[in-house]
Amino acid sequence: MDTARTRPGPEAVDEDLVRRLVAGQFPRWAGLEVARFPSGGTVNHVYRLGGDMAVRLPRGRGGAEDVPRERDWLPRLAPRLPAAVPEVLGAGEPAEGYPWPWSVYRWMPGENPEAGALSAPGALAGDLAAFVTAMRGVTLPGAPPAHRGGPVAAQDAGTRAAIEALRGIPEEGVDCDAATAVWEETLRAPAWDGPPVWLHADLMPGNLLVDGGRLGAVIDFGCAGVGDPACDLFPAWNLLPAGAREVFRAAVGVDDATWTRGRGRTLSQALIALPYYRGTNEAMARNARHVIRAVLTDGT
Repeated sequence: MDTARTRPGPEAVDEDLVRRLVAGQFPRWAGLEVARFPSGGTVNHVYRLGGDMAVRLPRGRGGAEDVPRERDWLPRLAPRLPAAVPEVLGAGEPAEGYPWPWSVYRWMPGENPEAGALSAPGALAGDLAAFVTAMRGVTLPGAPPAHRGGPVAAQDAGTRAAIEALRGIPEEGVDCDAATAVWEETLRAPAWDGPPVWLHADLMPGNLLVDGGRLGAVIDFGCAGVGDPACDLFPAWNLLPAGAREVFRAAVGVDDATWTRGRGRTLSQALIALPYYRGTNEAMARNARHVIRAVLTDGT
């Protein structure tokens, strides 16, 4: 997790602002109902627009930098992927005192999966592996670096600081020595020495939509780009139970070093998220706790 991307900006966003923005820039949609959509997301405000659209507005500068990335790459990635991805219907610009670019998307049905409550974990693991494999196989030129797609060592200082912060929160019950051991094993794993591959780079449960237990869509491509394939192994620990984790591992076909880096990257994100969100975003904190438990009890 990068708190620079999630730190809220100073602007106030509400239904009235969204109505004014839409009316001013997309008058054909001016009469549609606007309603805030409750979300555990940390980078964007989301509002329903009528029955089949959504308005997404960055909370701050970090999220605003993601907007052109999605506008540019989503239309090119969509036909190459086995799951639906967001479709940008309108490119909004700063106005009405709101300082960032924003977008209107087609509404995507489905619900976010929840770790521990999957109806078809093995099938979902296969779907996720197919998506990750398809992303890795994309050959579009000119790709940007993926967020968090660089060397694992870049997360070292933040991860160790988070572990020390959690030592001071004994009620969370994190085995900080065990977490440190997993992280140091991650740092010892051989680095990725192949060409960088395409990544979604933020495969959190909140960025997945399922229908009947199967993967229907993947959303929020603000971190997408090229880098270490370990970055797209997050669902193995942030969502899938142990048996389905093995299905996912076999289907993505990564080597032991990449799997070790993926486990450590997922743990790092959770360790950083837990002290940051534990008092402000229960969904993020709950998933961070799940990841820490899953990694520290995982023998692979």
